[in-house]
Amino acid sequence: MKSPAGGLHLWRNARLATMAENTAGLGIVEKGAIAARDGLIAYAGPEAEMPSSLAQGTESIDCEGRWITPGLIDCHTHLVYAGNRANEFEMRLAGATYEEVAKAGGGIVSSVKSLRAASEDELVAQTLPRLDALMAEGVTTVEVKSGYGLDLANETKSLRAARRLGNKRPVTVRTTCLAAHALPPEAQGDKDAFIDLVAQEILPAVAAEGLADAVDGFCEGIAFSPEQMARVFDAARALGLPVKLHADQLSNLHGAELAARYGALSADHLEYTDDAGAAAMAKAGTVATILPGAYYFIRETKKPPVGLFRQHGVKMAVATDCNPGTSPLTSLLLTMNMAATLFGLTVDECLAGVTREAARALGLLEKTGTLEAGKSADLAIWDIERPPELVYRMGFNPLHARIWRGQ
Repeated sequence: MKSPAGGLHLWRNARLATMAENTAGLGIVEKGAIAARDGLIAYAGPEAEMPSSLAQGTESIDCEGRWITPGLIDCHTHLVYAGNRANEFEMRLAGATYEEVAKAGGGIVSSVKSLRAASEDELVAQTLPRLDALMAEGVTTVEVKSGYGLDLANETKSLRAARRLGNKRPVTVRTTCLAAHALPPEAQGDKDAFIDLVAQEILPAVAAEGLADAVDGFCEGIAFSPEQMARVFDAARALGLPVKLHADQLSNLHGAELAARYGALSADHLEYTDDAGAAAMAKAGTVATILPGAYYFIRETKKPPVGLFRQHGVKMAVATDCNPGTSPLTSLLLTMNMAATLFGLTVDECLAGVTREAARALGLLEKTGTLEAGKSADLAIWDIERPPELVYRMGFNPLHARIWRGQ
C-alpha cells in the first residue's frame, strides 16, 4: 500500500484495543478509527471524535468492524542461529541425559560450532523464515540476541546479521549483545578470563560499531555468577548501553535483584525469583519477561512467581525465547496461550505482555506498543469477535492485515 499525498492513512469502522496505560483493561474503543501521517499515529479513538482535518485527503480503509491492536512485539529471541538441534531433541526423547547429549557434541557448543561455520549471508538466509513466521502473526518489532558466537568475530557477525534483517523485511529489529551467554571451548573453563574478554574487548567493539541496543547475560550456575555479570554490566554502563538479564531460571542466584540494581530494562525467565527479587524489580521499574516456551520445552516444573509480580506491581512481558536448544518457538500467539494455560496470566496480561510491556522491556514504550498519537503506526488487524480469541486459539492465525509504520 503506497502513501497518498501527505502520507495520510485512515482505518475506520474498527474496534480498538489501544493498550494505553491510562485506560481500563485493554483500552477498548468501539466504533473506533486510527489516522496515521508519515508513519506515526495522528489519532486513535472514537471515529465520531476524530478531527475533521484528518479525514480530508486521507486514504480511507473500512475495517468492517474488525479489531485493531498494536503490532505485536517479541521482546526476547535468539533468532539468529545456524542449523538446528533436532537430533538432541530426539536423543532426549530416547532417554539420553543432558550429560550424554553434551558428550555427543550437543548443547550450546553445537550451536556455537554451527554459527562460527556459517557466513553472515548464510545466517541471514537461515533466519529470515523464522522472522517471516513471527511477522505472519502480526509482529512488527522483534528483539534479536547474539550469544552463539562467543568471540569478537562471531559475536559481531551475528549482530550484523540481525541488523540486516531490518533491511530485508518491514519490521523493527532491536539487537542485544549476549556475549556472556556461555563459556566457549577455547576458554578451557576460565570464566573470569572470558568475562574480561567480553567486558574489555567484545563490548567496546560492538558499541563502537553501533551493533547493539542493549547488553544481556546469563546469570546461572551453569553460566556466570552475579559478580561476573556485574563486571559485564559495569562495562555496558560505561559504554552507555542499557542492560537485560537471563535471571533465576534454574536456581535463585538473586539475578532479579542484580538486574534491578543496574536498572535493567528487563529480567527474563525468573522461575526461581523470590519476594525480594520481585520487590527490587518493582522499585527499579524492571520488566519481568515471561518465557513459557522454554519452561514447556525443557519440561520445567518450577513456575515463575506471577503472584509475586502482581503483588508488587511488576510489569510482565511475554516472549517466545526462540532459540535452537530450549525454545524452538516462532509463534507469539501460541506463546500467549502457553502463558495463560501454564502460568495463569489473564487475557489482559497476555495481550499487554506482547504489546505495551514488551515495548517497555525494550525501552521503546515512547515509540510503540500502544495505539496513541505520536507513536509508530504499527498495527495488527484481526478477524476476531473478541480479543480473548487471540489467547484462546492454538495453531490458528486470525491476522487480517499487518501495518508497520503506516504501510
